[in-house]
Amino acid sequence: MQGSLMGMKDAIGAKLTAGLAPTHLTVTDESDNHIGHSGWREGGETHFRVDITSPAFAGKSRVERHRMVNALLAEEFAKGMHALAVTTRAPGE
Repeated sequence: MQGSLMGMKDAIGAKLTAGLAPTHLTVTDESDNHIGHSGWREGGETHFRVDITSPAFAGKSRVERHRMVNALLAEEFAKGMHALAVTTRAPGE
């Protein structure tokens, strides 16, 4: 169901929720801000911003956290997501 019947934004949210059990998650499609830029395509769903707080990030570096997110979203990158801006926090940060 993920990806084929739901939009990219919903698929991103579902995968991050399943993989990281966040206490806070916001997924924003910023594709309209990038019209005409590299990686943009008609229909959008190319540029996203994620703000996520998860206990899974406790004790991890910023790079490790971003790798965790990117690994969960490998399929979305393969399907045309061009850019992902990520803010990660552990609870209490």
